[in-house]
Amino acid sequence: MLIYLIRRILYAIPIALAVGLVCFMLVQIAPGDPINAIVPADAPQEVVEQVRRDYGLDKPLPVQFAIWISRVVQGDLGRSLATGRPVTADLISAISNTLMLALVAAGIGFVMGSILGTIAAVFRGGLLDKAAVGFAAAGVSIPHYWLGMVLVVLFSVTLNWLPAMGAGPGGSGSWTWDWEHVKFLILPAVTLSVIPMGIVTRTVRGVVMELLNQDFVTTLRGKGLRRGGIALHVLKNAAPSVLAVMGLQLGYLMGGSILVETVFSWPGTGFLLNSAIFQRDLPVLQGTILVLAIFFVVLNLAVDLIQTALDPRIRRA
Repeated sequence: MLIYLIRRILYAIPIALAVGLVCFMLVQIAPGDPINAIVPADAPQEVVEQVRRDYGLDKPLPVQFAIWISRVVQGDLGRSLATGRPVTADLISAISNTLMLALVAAGIGFVMGSILGTIAAVFRGGLLDKAAVGFAAAGVSIPHYWLGMVLVVLFSVTLNWLPAMGAGPGGSGSWTWDWEHVKFLILPAVTLSVIPMGIVTRTVRGVVMELLNQDFVTTLRGKGLRRGGIALHVLKNAAPSVLAVMGLQLGYLMGGSILVETVFSWPGTGFLLNSAIFQRDLPVLQGTILVLAIFFVVLNLAVDLIQTALDPRIRRA
């Protein structure tokens, strides 16, 4: 297991470097000049050139990348062009908010998806199966930003049950687990949970249906094992495949929540990215995209290790 762990970590290092290069280049080739976010439109050309030199934007791209990646390794993601604050400080707050939102949404999606998928597999071909499959198809088809706006209209504007935007009363940036704060989390979490719920439902249904037709299940039934015992064997064998899907979905929730966070004005990485895009704030864009991409790489590594622990056949292969 230790050798497998070392090998997987060594594989992840070049992937992380490649991700850093892609993040840097994608931001660089985007249209617009980041200097426009710093100097006024009527600034003299010599002032513009001086600011460009101060931020190192006058150097060739390979040199800029080398400087940037050397600072990243030291934990320095630079300073925001728009605000002048360290990118790391803004990212810590944004990532914690996005991670909290993603974990709650993932918990809702994974639990409900597992339940619906198992029910659909057990009652395959029946009314419950068709209802679960239809719900899963609707979940992965409906744009989540549109669903978020519908939920705001229904529960915030019409019924006035839940707040429409923000992460706390009065725009509070601090979080505590009480009802006054939790109610701000409900609508964005439910909105984000719909897609992973549909994907997990379909995955669990397919895996459980396949396992229920395996010879070992027939043998267990022949031995007189109760349904609960058979279910434990089936779930144990289904866990590696389902876990891989869940891990990917959690990564997608972390990196794909930009539209939902914008709809609900949730102060996470998606909201931060949206602001940085409009302000052409290169350090914030590069730092946020890199951190989210590295999180995805680390999450995949963790899923691989957990899969291997659950199913030793993966390690032997």
